[in-house]
Amino acid sequence: MPQIQETHPSGYADNSFGGKGEQMVQVAAHLAEKGFIPGDLIQNEVQWFYTNLGIDDMYFMLEPIDTIANHIMALYGAKIFAFTKNNSVLDINLERETDASAVYIHTSQPGVSTTGPQIERRIDTKYLDVSTAAPGGKAFRLETYRSLGAGVASPTQLRCYFVGECSFVKPDPTPEEATDIRLVADKLFLEKATEHTLDVYERVMRQVLHRTGPVIELIEMEGTREKRLVIGFRQKSTQGYFSALSDLYHYYSLYSTRKYVEQFSNGVTIMSLYLNQLPSATNAPPIEVAIHQVIKEASLIYCLPTTPFQSFFQAGELSVQETIYGHVAWIFCQHFLNRLGSEYATLTSLLDASNATHVEVLTKIKKRLRSDTFTREYILDCIKQHPDLVKALYVNFAMTHYVGQQASSVRPSLSYQRLRVTDVHAMTDMQLHALIKKKVNNAHEQMVFEAFLTFNQHVLKTNFYQPTKVALSFRLDPAFLSVIEYPTKPYGVFLVVGPEFRGFHIRFGDVARGGIRMIRSRNPEAYSINLRSLFDENFSLALTQTAKNKAIPEMGSKGTILLDFAAQDKPRVAFEKYVDAMLDLLIVGQTPGIKEKIVDRYGKPEILFFGPDEGTADFMDWASQHARQRGASFWKAFTTGKSQSLGGIPHDIYGMTTRSVHQYVLGILKKLNLKEEDCTKMQTGGPDGDLGSNEIKISKDKTVGIVDGSGVLYDPVGIDRAEMTRLANERKMIVHFDIKKLSPQGFRVLVDENDVTLPDGTVVPNGLLFRNEFHLKQEYSSTLFVPCGGRPEAVDINNVHLLLNADGSPRFKYIVEGANLFFTQPARLRLEKAGAIIFKDASANKGGVTSSSLEVLAALAFNDAEFEQHMCVKDSKVPEFYAAYVKEVQEIIERGAADEFEAIWAEAERTGTPKAIITDTLSFAIVKLSEELGTTSLWDNKALRKLVLEEALPKLLLKQLGLDTILARVPESYTRAIFGAYLASQFIFKFGTSPSQFAFFTFMSPYFARIGQ
Repeated sequence: MPQIQETHPSGYADNSFGGKGEQMVQVAAHLAEKGFIPGDLIQNEVQWFYTNLGIDDMYFMLEPIDTIANHIMALYGAKIFAFTKNNSVLDINLERETDASAVYIHTSQPGVSTTGPQIERRIDTKYLDVSTAAPGGKAFRLETYRSLGAGVASPTQLRCYFVGECSFVKPDPTPEEATDIRLVADKLFLEKATEHTLDVYERVMRQVLHRTGPVIELIEMEGTREKRLVIGFRQKSTQGYFSALSDLYHYYSLYSTRKYVEQFSNGVTIMSLYLNQLPSATNAPPIEVAIHQVIKEASLIYCLPTTPFQSFFQAGELSVQETIYGHVAWIFCQHFLNRLGSEYATLTSLLDASNATHVEVLTKIKKRLRSDTFTREYILDCIKQHPDLVKALYVNFAMTHYVGQQASSVRPSLSYQRLRVTDVHAMTDMQLHALIKKKVNNAHEQMVFEAFLTFNQHVLKTNFYQPTKVALSFRLDPAFLSVIEYPTKPYGVFLVVGPEFRGFHIRFGDVARGGIRMIRSRNPEAYSINLRSLFDENFSLALTQTAKNKAIPEMGSKGTILLDFAAQDKPRVAFEKYVDAMLDLLIVGQTPGIKEKIVDRYGKPEILFFGPDEGTADFMDWASQHARQRGASFWKAFTTGKSQSLGGIPHDIYGMTTRSVHQYVLGILKKLNLKEEDCTKMQTGGPDGDLGSNEIKISKDKTVGIVDGSGVLYDPVGIDRAEMTRLANERKMIVHFDIKKLSPQGFRVLVDENDVTLPDGTVVPNGLLFRNEFHLKQEYSSTLFVPCGGRPEAVDINNVHLLLNADGSPRFKYIVEGANLFFTQPARLRLEKAGAIIFKDASANKGGVTSSSLEVLAALAFNDAEFEQHMCVKDSKVPEFYAAYVKEVQEIIERGAADEFEAIWAEAERTGTPKAIITDTLSFAIVKLSEELGTTSLWDNKALRKLVLEEALPKLLLKQLGLDTILARVPESYTRAIFGAYLASQFIFKFGTSPSQFAFFTFMSPYFARIGQ
C-alpha cells in the first residue's frame, strides 16, 4: 500500500471568490425588495451568512443571487422558529437540485450527523451512480467541505456539498489518450488540482484501467495526523459507494473535513477522503489502526455497499464484516435451508423413484414447500431478531478463513474484527449449537442459524479477506447437499455474490467444463421464480452437461448468474465480477503481489474451463485475457468460444452445436426413408441465435414455424427460405422478416403486439403470451420439431398433453431436443409412449461441447508462441493448421453424433426401452466406466496408453506436436480423462448399456494384440 507525503494542506487549490463583496450588496438589495426580513436586520443577516457560517466560497461562485437570498430568508425563518421553541441549536438544511448540478448545506456535528447520510445517498443515487463517460452519458464531480462552525446560534459545524456536471478535455479519448490525466479529466478539476494530486490520481487511474477492483492509496498529511485516502475504481462498477464509505469510517470513529469525487472520460472514478479522528472517541483505536481497517474494508463494501443489515452497522451493533457475512449466509439459507421436513422424505420413500412422473411431481412439491415454508423475507426477519448470533457465527467463520487466525484459540485480531469492545469469543461447533438453541424462539429460527453453521463448516476457501476483490466467492464442499434432493453429488460448488447478481458454479468432476449462463428477469415475479430455481437449474444443467460430455475428457459443469431485478442492464459488469472472483480462488499461490494469501482447505490445484451460454457468448474474449492478466497459467484454455484472433473456435460461425443436432434429424429421416425436403418443421430459437441460425442454414426442410425472443413467425406452406437464410446470416430476429414474403395464410405476431387478427380470423389478445405458449397450441403442428432455444421445462407433465392430437397421436412425429432441458423427462416419456420419436438434449446437443473440448486440448498442448502461430487468426489470415483443425473438429462431431444415434437406435429396438431413458443409461454407463478406467492399471501400460491416445487425439495435433510433447504439456489428469472417455464411449457404443461380463475383454483384445501382449 503506497504511503506518500502530501506537502500541500489540500490536494486542491482553495476556492476563492473575488466578487464576494459586490455579491453581498446585490443579495441585500434583493432581500430588501422581497420585504420578508426587516430592513434594519438585512445587513446583519447577510453578513452573518457570508462570514460567520464558514460556507465555502464555491457556494457563492456557483449560486445565483435569488437562490442565495432565498437561503438567507429560510435561515432567518429557522432562527425565529428555534427561538419560539426555546431551542439554542439552529438546524440548517438548504438544498438546490437540477439535472446538471446540486448544492446541499446542513448542520453537521462530526460523527453524529443525521442529515448527511440521507443527502449522500441521494447524491449517490441521483448523480454518482449514474455517472458514465460513455457517449451520450453524463458524469458528475463532487466537492464537499466541513466548515469551522455555524456561529453563536449553532455550535455545530456545517457540511457543504457541491455537485456539478463534468466538462472533459477529451470526452471520447483514444486508448493512447486514456492514460493521460490532462486529456481525460474535467476542466475545473485541472484548474484546481495541485501537481502532486495530478500525479497521484494519474497513477491510481492507470492501475484502475488494468484491474477489475478498487485501487487504494494512503497519503500522510505533513504536520498533522489527518490522513488522505485516494480510492479509484471503474464507473458504474458499484452502487452507493460514496455514502457506504462514510458509514465505514464513521464506524471507526473517524470524520472527514473534505471529500472529492472526480470522474474521468476513460471510465474511471476517483474519490479522495481527508479523515481525522473524533476528539470524543475516548475508547477508539489510534487513527493509524482505524485507517488500516477502512483500507481493508473498502473493497468489502465495494462488493456489497448495502445489505439488509445496514441499520445494524450504522447503529454500531454489527461490523462491516458481520453484516456482509450475514448477508451471504442469508443467501445460502435461501437456497439450501433443509426445510422439506420428514414428511417429504417419507413421501419420497413411498413413491416409485424409477417413475419419471413421480419424480417430476416430487420436484414440484419440493419447490412449493421451499417457497411456502421459508420465504426470503421470513428468513431475513429471523436473522434480524438475533444480531448476537450473527456475531458469534461470524467469529466461527473468521477463525477458519482469516489468515493467521485459523489456529488461534481467541477471537480474530484487530486486522479483521471490530475494534470496539465485544464479549463474543470463538466457540466450538458444539458450543454454537447450544448457543443457537438457547437464543432462538422457535424451531424455524433454529434451522436458519444452523444453516449458518453448515455454511461455515463447508466453505473450503473464500476471497472474503482479500483487499482487492470485486465480488465475494466461496468454494463449497458439496457434502451439505440433501441426498433426497440431490442424489447425484457434485464434485464442487462455488457461490459468488456481487451487488448486481448472485451466481453458482457446479462441477461434476475434477476435470470439468461447461458454459456460463446469464439469467434475466422480465418483471419482479419472474425474478422471484428465477431466484427460487437458480441452484436447481444450475444443478440440472451441469448434470445434463455431464451426460453430454460422456465421450470427452471433461465432466459436466455449469455456471449461472442471476441478475438482480434492478441490474438487468448490467450483464457485462456481473460477468466480469463473477469471473474475477472465481479467479481469486483458482490462482491460489500462483500470483504474488496484489492478492493476499487465502486459507485453502481444498488443498489442491483447481482449474475450471468456462464456455459461452445464454447471454455470455460475447464475454469469452475478456475472460481469457483477464485470466492472462491475472497470471493464471491456464489462461489459454480458461474459456472456449473465444474470438478466432484469440485462438477460439466459435460455435456459431462453424455451426458446431447444430452439426450434432442435425445429425439426429438426418439419422431419423434415413431410418424411415424420408426426404428432408418433404418434411415440415417447427423450431424455437430464431435466426439471431447460434443454434437457431445454423439450423436454418444447414437444413433443407419446409420450416413452417419459428419462435424467438421477438415473437412468432408461421406459414403453413413453408416460410420463405431465402428470407430466413438472410436473417440467419445477419443474425437478426424474426421482427426483421419481410412479411410481404409470407403466404396469405402466414402471419407474424410480435411480443409487444396485442389484439392481432390472424388470417383465419382468430384474435391474439397478448403477443407475449402467444409467443410463450405457441409450441403448445394444438392447431399448429409439423413433422419435425427442433427446439433450438427456450427456458428449461417449457414442456412438462402438466402441459405435455397439448402436444398430442385428439386421437392421442403426437402433433410432432419426430423431435430432436437442441435446447437444453426444454422437456422434462416425464414429458419425453409421454411423447414416446404416444408414438413420437424423440432424442433428448444430452445426446443431440453435444457438438458444442465436443468442439470446446478440442479447443481446450489445443490450448493446453501448444505453448504460447505455437498457439499464437497456429491457432490465432490475425488480420483475417487464417493459419493453415487452424483451418484444417476446424474441419477435423467438425468431422469428429458428426462422427460422434452418428455413432451415438446408432447406439441409441439399436438399443431401443433391442430392448424396447424409451430413447430418452437409453440416453441417460448410456451416458452414465460411459461416465461410470470412464471413471473406473482411470483407477485401473491400464493407464500404466505405456504401450497401450500410446496406442489408445493415438486413436483418441486429433490426428492434426499429433502430427504437429507428437504424442510425447502433448503428454509433457497437458496435465496428466486431463490425458487420463481422454484415455478413459475414449475407451468407455467406444465400448458402450459397440456393446450397449448391458454388456456381457466378457465383452470388455473382447473389446480390448485387438488393442493387446497390436501391442504384442
